[in-house]
Amino acid sequence: MKTKAAVLWGLGQKWEVEEIDLDPPGPGEVLVKLTASGLCHSDEHLVTGDLPFPLPVVGGHEGAGTIVELGAGVEDLEVDDSVVLTFLPSCGRCSYCARGMTNLCDLGGAVMMGPQLDGGYRFHARGEDIGQMCLLGTFSEYTVVPVASVVKVDQGTSLDKAALIGCGVTTGYGSAVRSAEVRAGDTVVVLGAGGIGMNAIQGARIAGARYIVAVDPVEYKRQRAAEFGATHVAESADSAWEIVSGLTRGQLADACIVTTGVAEGAETGSALALVGKRGRVVITAIGHPEETTITASLLEMTLYEKTIKGALYGSSNAQHDIPRLLELYNNGQLKLDELITREYRLEEINQGYDDMRAGLNIRGLIRY
Repeated sequence: MKTKAAVLWGLGQKWEVEEIDLDPPGPGEVLVKLTASGLCHSDEHLVTGDLPFPLPVVGGHEGAGTIVELGAGVEDLEVDDSVVLTFLPSCGRCSYCARGMTNLCDLGGAVMMGPQLDGGYRFHARGEDIGQMCLLGTFSEYTVVPVASVVKVDQGTSLDKAALIGCGVTTGYGSAVRSAEVRAGDTVVVLGAGGIGMNAIQGARIAGARYIVAVDPVEYKRQRAAEFGATHVAESADSAWEIVSGLTRGQLADACIVTTGVAEGAETGSALALVGKRGRVVITAIGHPEETTITASLLEMTLYEKTIKGALYGSSNAQHDIPRLLELYNNGQLKLDELITREYRLEEINQGYDDMRAGLNIRGLIRY
């Protein structure tokens, strides 16, 4: 079939919206008609090369829609089912899935390769095969994805809002609740108040944090942070230290979650300095692939038993967490509507990323 999609043909180039060919679903795959797709910063990393990905590629890895066709052997899913697409597939059988760490499923090794799990391509244009961002390619009206990347949700779910749970909401919320293990009464600092950071703030709030300090150089984001649960805001890590030190009588934060646009090794020490004894620093932001050094006080880590850890997808389990997050939304505890700053047509995708880079959006959304 034909579908309209946004394709990245080369590093540093604009997304090109064009009609391309899409193959039918193969065994263990489904064809999905997208309702909406979030404009996540990770797709910007494809443009800059911070995420090394074979090009060309159909971007997008944060989406939700409706199943319109089933491939051979697909069970437990039906045509017209509402689904959220998860950017990390889970097989349910590997060692990591068996231990409840589905975000580290062995199938995840395929998400940066380009082709589908069987090594073939589903998108084609200009005589070339086109890869899919994280096996998904949600910058397309229709896409073919593996069952391992699909989470069925209740009929009647607001799929335009649920699209955000495919990446940003789950990653941010999980970074606080699962990776940082925020507990009631904790003091939490979130560095970066964008699409991931706002959800880390929400996660900390829902977990019962006492103080939540949102740090961002963009005034608009600092102003919005209180809506999601921030008790205090700061424009830099240094000014956040003064706030946190005063609030805690010098004991500093229990957790600091790094959700900046790009993780910088030179700034790790600032995050570490914000937490006190047994403090946890969680790195959720994507770092430069060639950067192999960080700045941090090893003496502090030893004497105060501080830890630095990475977080992939907020250490979440999609099949369990995505429906639960939707329940929190339906119960009024999780904010999704407020995350969407602007909606765009697919043809406006480059404007959407211009707005993101300018700090105008918490989350931009493509609505099909």
